[in-house]
Amino acid sequence: MRDLFEKIKANRGPIGQHAKESHGYFTFPKLEGEIGNKMLFRGKELLVWSLNNYLGLANHPEVRKTDAEASAQFGLASPMGARMMSGNSNYHEQLESELSKFVLKEDTVLCNYGYQAMVSAIDCLVDRHDVIVYDSESHACIIDGVRLHMGKRFVFPHNDIASCDKQLERATKIVEQTGGSILVITEGVFGMRGDQGNLKEIVKLKKKYQFRLFVDDAHGIGTMGKNGGGTGEEQGVQDEIDIYFGTFAKSFALIGGFISSEEQVVEYLRYNMRSQIFAKSLPMPIVMGAIKRLELMKKHPELRENLWKIVRALQSSLKKAGFNIGDTQSPVTPVYLNGSIPEATNLILDLRENFNIFCSMVVYPVVPKGIIILRLIPTAVHTLEDVDYTIKAFSGIYGKLKSGQYQSEKIAAF
Repeated sequence: MRDLFEKIKANRGPIGQHAKESHGYFTFPKLEGEIGNKMLFRGKELLVWSLNNYLGLANHPEVRKTDAEASAQFGLASPMGARMMSGNSNYHEQLESELSKFVLKEDTVLCNYGYQAMVSAIDCLVDRHDVIVYDSESHACIIDGVRLHMGKRFVFPHNDIASCDKQLERATKIVEQTGGSILVITEGVFGMRGDQGNLKEIVKLKKKYQFRLFVDDAHGIGTMGKNGGGTGEEQGVQDEIDIYFGTFAKSFALIGGFISSEEQVVEYLRYNMRSQIFAKSLPMPIVMGAIKRLELMKKHPELRENLWKIVRALQSSLKKAGFNIGDTQSPVTPVYLNGSIPEATNLILDLRENFNIFCSMVVYPVVPKGIIILRLIPTAVHTLEDVDYTIKAFSGIYGKLKSGQYQSEKIAAF
């Protein structure tokens, strides 16, 4: 027999093994000051490309005023208890109603946390007789939800519709025997690559197979579509998305999430999602803050227009400068480079200390060995001057990377 703690201490995990060298700088960094395009890192002002504050609502004056007034009026405790028992309010129901209209669905249920909600919703929707078919690049919350499924699950390579077709064929044969159903899960916008889920082509498969489509649109709500209604709106297939998931952690610059669908499906989720019926209700300031943010999204399309002005400038400039940004079709802007983990840390150290730029670094095991992704998140509060400066800085570090100046056997010391 082996002691549990001994096992943990011997194997810290692929990222955790670097904790001592990286904690506080490369991992768990502290950005301080007002949320915006420039913030303080270790006492120095840096240009920040790492916050999902897409529409710049985090410090919008009306948002700050609503957050403050709601906190003063209700505090963070109210309503006290789970919604089913004692934690419901008119404001919770108002937000659900307004979200339903915004994403063109019959009804909506609020969720305390996006990650938790996705895991719990998948667990709630399917049983051992059902089959899940899902995209290989799905977010970790989807993967964790699928892991809970006691029935069959089939994965298809990212956005590979031919493979999705084959997996649906396999799934159909199984549910014909079990009497179960098929649930297809994908994302509207994939948060690492920035490309959109191939929703149009998946929807076309409904003519051939019987299934329901569940779309995680965390990065699409507020950013995609003519009215910001998400990737389904962008691709003209919102009506064909059977279950729509959105989060408040991106465009809303808040916390929490929601699931929208047919009225009876939402009612089923409301009464059966264990993560919600056994958890405290969203605090009133969060709910009232979300109502205000949604109001601003609808009243001020220039917020989204400003975002896309920066997105287009950043992505086109990176391409012109020779950088590989993949197939992004959204604000998410990955810059793909080749190098080791130590090289990546030296590069990031140089960016932060000498170029005063803060962006996220993605390395193995999130991506294959030898690949570095610098993940940039443009927002409505960035400027064209920010874009120009960043392109010049990136050209400088790219030259250093290619010439071997960042090569090392160890993670950079800071």
